[in-house]
Amino acid sequence: MFDSLSERLSGTFDRLRGKGRLTESDVDEALREVRLALLEADVNLVVVKSLLARVKERAVGTEVTKSLTPGQQVIKIVHEELIVTLGEQEAGLVRPAAPPLVILMVGLQGSGKTTTAAKLAAHLKRKNRRPLLVAADLQRPAAIDQLESLGRRIDVPVAVDRKAKAPKLVKAAVKDARKEGQNVVIVDTAGRLQVDEGLMKELAAIRKVADPDEILLVVDAMTGQEAVNVATGFLERVPLTGLVMTKLDGDARGGAAISAREVTGCPIKFVGLGERLDELDVFYPDRMASRILGMGDVLTLIEKAEEAFDEEEADRAAAKLRDASFDLEDFLDQFQQLKKMGPLQQLVGMLPGAGSALRDVQVDERQLGRVEAIIRSMTSDERHNPKIISGSRRRRIASGSGTRPQDVNALLKQFSEAQKMMKALAGGASPIPGLAVPGGRRRKKR
Repeated sequence: MFDSLSERLSGTFDRLRGKGRLTESDVDEALREVRLALLEADVNLVVVKSLLARVKERAVGTEVTKSLTPGQQVIKIVHEELIVTLGEQEAGLVRPAAPPLVILMVGLQGSGKTTTAAKLAAHLKRKNRRPLLVAADLQRPAAIDQLESLGRRIDVPVAVDRKAKAPKLVKAAVKDARKEGQNVVIVDTAGRLQVDEGLMKELAAIRKVADPDEILLVVDAMTGQEAVNVATGFLERVPLTGLVMTKLDGDARGGAAISAREVTGCPIKFVGLGERLDELDVFYPDRMASRILGMGDVLTLIEKAEEAFDEEEADRAAAKLRDASFDLEDFLDQFQQLKKMGPLQQLVGMLPGAGSALRDVQVDERQLGRVEAIIRSMTSDERHNPKIISGSRRRRIASGSGTRPQDVNALLKQFSEAQKMMKALAGGASPIPGLAVPGGRRRKKR
């Protein structure tokens, strides 16, 4: 969502870095570019003015003029002030005096509220919490079926009573959660096409019986400035404790995510970065600011890797790499774990400098899928020893994977080259002629 904004800002900052000294006119010109970039990204005008006023006050002072690297100092100031705009620090869920933690999910129809409720349940379950989902959206019968289906997929119970009124259902669900030892209750409330009196009356009745610890508004970031207007409308009627921005993986301009915190004063607690049920992340203002400015997000990348990769399996794979016995079976195992981290294009965006150096790199997920299909069409013996794959076997593998024999050939050739490099490194030889490998074993002359 922030690709276009990141590209514009990176270009502006590259020009700043190239200057030895900065005059006030240099700063003004750069901030003018930043202003245009933010407005084009649909950031609220009041937010843009406030952010740039704070940046300029610091950028034309001694903080920059006496710096050895004034261009980088301005970038640092923009980064710090963008973090302030986004909320300064992570706003986690509250800790209730006694369990369960009761969370009301509110929002308009189409914002992704029901799916987000399930994503939040899955997120908390990974944190060793015991969530209960409550299907209190009785206005839309399909919402109940949807939540039940999602609950089965993540193995989380769903409280359902199609004949009861929503407040009565919620009251009974909270009571049952206390009995069953479920320490989080997530209530999927009804939505409307717009903020109206009927919606607010139902929410008020549910609030009264549930006494929620958190009221999270689910907002569709794809709707731009309208997302901020919706948040403001709800906030006038409901004491929101946080926002959840969905569809940040979309191709909209992303200004709503930057504007929402400052316009509403309500912290963004979670962001949805994809359709999968594990693609809901805690919102860290500093990490988001770094990604917007093309600085990457290494901490989130590390956290995703720690969640996805089994430590013992990783040690075993490393050992096989060292003794050059890594085969296609091992490659498939590692590939599966990598996929758990999320779309590769998203992971590339978390690498520092990816905004400029890798801007034009497009990861073709379909090509990766074809590679996986080819390996899965092999027998266990073929994966462990690709040398036995003859012409007839290649045709069989291609037929089974929906690819061509030349695609199988290409994969086997690439893997063979990789194995040669692994053996060279394991033996202390350099894969590049004439280049020594530090710490490698010397080869005896014949």
